[in-house]
Amino acid sequence: MPHPLDSFFAPASIALIGASRDHEKIPGRLLSMLRKNEYPGKMYPVNPNYAEIDGLICYKSITEIGAPIDLAIIIIPARAVLAALEQCAAAGIRNAVIISSGFAEEGGDSAAMQDAIAALAGRTGMRISGPNAEGFFSQMQRVAATFSPAVDVKPGVAPLVATTKRIGIVAQSGGIGFAYYHRAKAIGIAVSYVVSAGNESDLGAGEFLDYMVQDAATDVILLFIEGIRDVDKFLAAARRAAELKKPVIVTKVGRSGAGMRAAASHTASMAGWSAAYDAVFAKYGFIASNDLDEALTIAAVLASNPLPKGDRVAVVTVSGGAGIWGADAVARQGLQVPELSEKIQAEIKTLMPSYGTARNPIDVTAQGVTSGGLQKSVDLLTVSDEVDAILVLLSLSSEVRKPFKEAELKPVLAAQHKPVVFYSYTVPSDFARHELAKSGVVVLSGLTHVGAAMRQLVDYANFKLHKPADVAELPARDLSAHLTSPVLSEADSKELLRAAGVVLPAEVLVKEKGELDAAIAGVGFPLVMKIQSPDIAHKSEVGGVRVNITAKGEVFLGFEALLNNARKHRPDAVIQGVLVAPMAKKGVEIIIGTMTDKTFGPMVMVGLGGITTELFRDVVYRPAPVSAKEAGAMLASLKAAPLLNGFRGAAKADVAAASQLIADISVLASRHAEEIAEIELNPVLVHPEGQGVTIVDALVVGRG
Repeated sequence: MPHPLDSFFAPASIALIGASRDHEKIPGRLLSMLRKNEYPGKMYPVNPNYAEIDGLICYKSITEIGAPIDLAIIIIPARAVLAALEQCAAAGIRNAVIISSGFAEEGGDSAAMQDAIAALAGRTGMRISGPNAEGFFSQMQRVAATFSPAVDVKPGVAPLVATTKRIGIVAQSGGIGFAYYHRAKAIGIAVSYVVSAGNESDLGAGEFLDYMVQDAATDVILLFIEGIRDVDKFLAAARRAAELKKPVIVTKVGRSGAGMRAAASHTASMAGWSAAYDAVFAKYGFIASNDLDEALTIAAVLASNPLPKGDRVAVVTVSGGAGIWGADAVARQGLQVPELSEKIQAEIKTLMPSYGTARNPIDVTAQGVTSGGLQKSVDLLTVSDEVDAILVLLSLSSEVRKPFKEAELKPVLAAQHKPVVFYSYTVPSDFARHELAKSGVVVLSGLTHVGAAMRQLVDYANFKLHKPADVAELPARDLSAHLTSPVLSEADSKELLRAAGVVLPAEVLVKEKGELDAAIAGVGFPLVMKIQSPDIAHKSEVGGVRVNITAKGEVFLGFEALLNNARKHRPDAVIQGVLVAPMAKKGVEIIIGTMTDKTFGPMVMVGLGGITTELFRDVVYRPAPVSAKEAGAMLASLKAAPLLNGFRGAAKADVAAASQLIADISVLASRHAEEIAEIELNPVLVHPEGQGVTIVDALVVGRG
């Protein structure tokens, strides 16, 4: 099915507005790059200062061309861009790339010019990339609509291509997008498209991602983002990528924000600047990487291998030291390096000298290269059910010797039984890269990155996309009467939760001492007493909590003490009274919370709870709402998950009840996003299996 951006990425004709004869300057390089890459379509330079450029007729304006044009590339002073776009729209041009800078990145009037470009796109239907873009490169259609030197073509130099699968690159920084391409080209990864999104007046990273996801020529996507503007399109594309099992490797920069989130709850204060992005990436199975070389290594492994069926790695080497180092690299990532069975060891031993080793790591020694032991060991291991992936470590510095014969290696790798990853501990020669590329091998040269890539391959193979949550699971309620102030006390927060359909223990807010007898009768012993004020978020810090009270006299004394402590520590606080609640049965403490991200909206969080929440920061976030099944996966991903599963002989906790509560709170936060900014339940006690959960404390923060 055709995509709206097909004519953008594969234009039959291009107008270059601001074209120049000077190949040393950007306007001249644009035409030069198109020609060097043998763009097959028609090119129309536009510049009133020239009659012709490089043998092409040069037009004074777009209106003179009189032929259909799919794409306009604009490189003229910023103040002339809008008028040029109006002419393009009048001429029926459907797509434009604005290379020109001097717009929103400068602020003031320049930002207003960018707003006018966005308005023009909306009014005319023209699709516009930029301004301040580095353009794009379509390897498939030979469209080098960029001035980046990365797409330059050197006459007589054969490109290095090792993979049949191709990667597509979407970057909000043109320089980094084409840096990915430059490095991919250097190690032999085939590329489908590179696109720089620029200032995103119209086309954004989400829409470009959507194009790569549906594109049959793109098998792996590399994404470099600073912040997402077209959120709905981005999320739809992310879900589609997960459904198609098309890997997306993402690098998010801008994680070191120069300030912290101002928030009332732990949920929001612990979130940091990138928690929501990480939550979205995890939800849709994106492979996150914060290093350019690591991202390319992951892309190389994905583009040249099938996904593994498990996490057992065979390490094969010609150097004992390198083999141990390789085993350490994958083991450090939590992958297994199992000792091989006697049967396989016996077979491998026949292929190597007596001083080699077949246990795993397998050292066939340098002699194993010439004797064929290296190749035959790889042959054996690719069909063995004892390992799921193979890491080959060797020296590829020679300019003349080949460690493998193409006729032997190529069919083994082409069978795609399992991943086979190649690492050179010497600097690989161009000869070695080109020779191994013939068999489909990308030679890698960063062992830490190789270990990380193999880990990511295993994790991606295990990723499952959860079905969207059903918001109808929690009945819709009008909560406006309960949102009486921006920050609610515990008692008011719990009343709001009850009104929303969340089950809580029966508790009594006591305002006068004369109400205590009725409260004791209703709640029973043992009980807990807590001071209530919307101005006191952390009650224990002001001596505002009494627990495990078992006698009536303690209740009356406790009531006075709590009020006195609150008045002493927080004389300006509005005191509502004392909440009398049943003492909860023991259980595993967790925290459940929601916060609102300015980009992605409501987020739900779960973590190890109680007073240790901020100490250990064992928390996981996901976009709200989540289903109970997805909530269960969130719990399972916590480092403290064993505490819920019967750690050291303890009873298994009621994970199903906890998962349902997380789901209900996430639906509540999603449905009432306009009214509720944050929710925090901390702690929630998860009782033994079948005994449910107890919300001990709650905080709701309204939009105010």
